[in-house]
Amino acid sequence: MSIGKNTAYNIVGAVVPLALALLTIPIYIDLVGIERYGALAIAWLILGYFGLFDLGLGRATAQRIAALKHGSAEERSDVFWTAVVVNIGMGLAGAVILYFAARYFFEVQFKIDENLRPEVMQAVPFLALAVPVATLTGVASGALQGREKFLEVNAVTIIGTSLFQLLPLMIALYYGPTLKWLILGAIAARIIGLLIFLSRVHKNLLAGITPRFDKSQWLALLKYGGWVTIISIISPLLVVVDRFLIGAMISAVAVTIYTVPFEIVQRISLLPRSLGNALFPRMASATAEESRQLSRRGLSIMSLLITPPVLVLIFVIGPFLNIWVGPEIAEQATPIGWILLLGYWINAFAIIPYSRLQAMGRPDLVTKALLAQLPFYLIAMYFGLTHYGLLGAAAVFSVRCLIDYVILSWISDGRPQMSKIMRYCALIVLLSVLAIVYLPGLSVQWWAAFLIAGLAVVFAAMRYMPADLKPLIAKFAPAFLMRRIRFR
Repeated sequence: MSIGKNTAYNIVGAVVPLALALLTIPIYIDLVGIERYGALAIAWLILGYFGLFDLGLGRATAQRIAALKHGSAEERSDVFWTAVVVNIGMGLAGAVILYFAARYFFEVQFKIDENLRPEVMQAVPFLALAVPVATLTGVASGALQGREKFLEVNAVTIIGTSLFQLLPLMIALYYGPTLKWLILGAIAARIIGLLIFLSRVHKNLLAGITPRFDKSQWLALLKYGGWVTIISIISPLLVVVDRFLIGAMISAVAVTIYTVPFEIVQRISLLPRSLGNALFPRMASATAEESRQLSRRGLSIMSLLITPPVLVLIFVIGPFLNIWVGPEIAEQATPIGWILLLGYWINAFAIIPYSRLQAMGRPDLVTKALLAQLPFYLIAMYFGLTHYGLLGAAAVFSVRCLIDYVILSWISDGRPQMSKIMRYCALIVLLSVLAIVYLPGLSVQWWAAFLIAGLAVVFAAMRYMPADLKPLIAKFAPAFLMRRIRFR
């Protein structure tokens, strides 16, 4: 299966549930009420956090099974069953801890109408039950990713997520909005998704093989997963700490002005994550030289994948914010959005060495790189906010993305990689930001700059993309471009 197809499957698998959530949230609020939906949303946040009791075993399973691409079916089966046994233990421990933590939070800390509190408390045991279901789903999904079954992974994910959104909605519609039954319906959807995942794992990995716990595997899986768990704690912290500092140092209003463009720009990270996940199993089973070549190819593909949406956002974020949140907020938020776009454009390329290091079995190096950045990032963010306000915070975030890419590239390949197409795309993105600063929105000059930037990306892609990708792009390019562009 090609990397391009796997990336496309990952994108669809992420976009469809997001679109479904956007469609169903207003219906939920209308059916169950604002307060019940708030309690439901907090319940999902708690469950998402306690997904850490997966301890990175899903990613560890994907890495080990991918690395055993040319190994025996029995070896891959042993990895899966060993991960399942360890994961069940961790999931049950997480369920017990969640039960007592959620009881305390909902009984003592959570502010809700006292008439609804008994409903919330009745739902807590079911919420705890969902932890081992979620962690086992991660292992099953990781096993299929390790075999590059991305079509199946995303098809099952879409089915499970759709049921997760729709089944509680149907319960609320036909039987009433009692929280206990809503949460039980959502857990039933998760169990159905898990069972489908397990059936696909059985077909692709386990059929005809006796289940066996391999003592030699469990410690390696836990060690790898432990580093991944630390990454999953530190990495989000580097993304959200700026808003906590803005709230503490400036104001809640400033948080809103900064968060509005951040939430829009952040969505483009879906694309690089999809490519990184598609490359991961291929890199895990490759030799050192093959992995290096995949990394370089991945950077070129990333240029083609991420630059067009970033350019579109550079030009439209100002007019969009003006319509969406009004001119007062848009005037302050738009320059922040431009700077953040530069950061997320750079951050997309960091996904490649990040995925390569994990595929090589060295998530510890990624963790150490993130930990090394954290104190300097906090100091720089404080300095940026103190002297330059919200623009300073956005600039520090984007510089941190650049430093992250340089460090991870240096660790994984000995030096940062910068292909020709990356350099040209970087120049186009920078010039677009500089141009749009001085152009009135939706003017003739604005449209001209937008068109020129788009054509520049097309020409850069056709001239400097990897040779094996040229026929694919040429297949869809207009004939007049093909007559005028000389491939190098």
